[in-house]
Amino acid sequence: MAPSAPHPRTSRFRESRAVLAVPFLLIAAVTVVDVLAPPEVHLGPFLVAAPALTASFAGPRMTGFVGAVAVLAQVGVAVVRTSLTDLNHTFQIIALVLISAFVTFFAHLREVHEGQLTRLRSVAVAAQQVVLRPLRDRMGPLRIASVYLSAEAEAQIGGDLYAAARTADGTRLIIGDVRGKGLEAVGEASVVLGAFRAAAHLEADLPGLVAYLEAAVAADPDRAPDGPGGPGRPEEGFTTAAVLEVPDAEPALRVVSCGHPPPLLLRGGRVLPLQVDRPAPPLGLSEFVDTGFTAQSFPFEPGDVVLLYTDGVIEARDASGAFYPLPERVADWPGEGPEALLRHLCADLLAHTPDGLLGDDAAMVAVERVGPLPRAGARPVDGPPR
Repeated sequence: MAPSAPHPRTSRFRESRAVLAVPFLLIAAVTVVDVLAPPEVHLGPFLVAAPALTASFAGPRMTGFVGAVAVLAQVGVAVVRTSLTDLNHTFQIIALVLISAFVTFFAHLREVHEGQLTRLRSVAVAAQQVVLRPLRDRMGPLRIASVYLSAEAEAQIGGDLYAAARTADGTRLIIGDVRGKGLEAVGEASVVLGAFRAAAHLEADLPGLVAYLEAAVAADPDRAPDGPGGPGRPEEGFTTAAVLEVPDAEPALRVVSCGHPPPLLLRGGRVLPLQVDRPAPPLGLSEFVDTGFTAQSFPFEPGDVVLLYTDGVIEARDASGAFYPLPERVADWPGEGPEALLRHLCADLLAHTPDGLLGDDAAMVAVERVGPLPRAGARPVDGPPR
């Protein structure tokens, strides 16, 4: 049996102790060299580096303690070399006390700031759990996996969205991308997701569900401020979306596309874009284009996988400016389930971009139909949430 790996907390504790030894070793080295140096050489000012270095990674208590040790070391040097009343050493000690006090105060400010960032991150994670609820890994005859990649290092949520809901006859899914960024995009995404969750199991057909989503977005009061366009003029905001329906007892899926990139169907090593014949405008723009919502059916048999994604995936660029070739990279997938597909794509997407940084948020949902079609009247059991 292979030896067990050390616990992560134990490793972090050992690392922190090793780093904390550096300022004390620095104090010891400067003190010894200063004592042994010729009378005209004074290395005491270098002791200030110890509390300054400690303030970069430790809290105010440890920083103050290191500063006190540095001051005691400077006092010891003064006693050994001359005396405490020596003017040169007196000013060195006073300067070291003042600088240690300053860096201790700044260590306190850094600790307060880090605490605020930690609380903000926890709030962002909680908000993400509310807006983007984790999808079930099994819904009826479907296996589902999802991933959200934020373009901002400290951000957890943005304008990309996805959701899934069970109905009496099957499963409905949505993936979308709100125009814009920041809290306004998050608010718009919450409107679309709230409307989808409220109506997914109530509307009889897919076009009716999309019409409900359009009405909810159009009725959002935040989209009609008194702005430069005049009172009551809507903002130039919209949401691209693809809304799908997968019946339990039929080897098919139905798609309504509202200006969203087409889903990709993976079947037998081939990648087929599900491009609808009559796409609708993005949600929020139907008042400018007089068109209805039409659902188009595509075969979706056991073993097939459909990949939903936002434009943050296909618009990711490499160092030369080339876009990420999603269909080609999907074709390289060995075929081990939706979770393996998303792991493969995430690693490949981040490797494609410079320094692993995305220019826009990216979301992906992979859905696989598994097993034979259910018998008439039978309803598959949904899996538990992940």
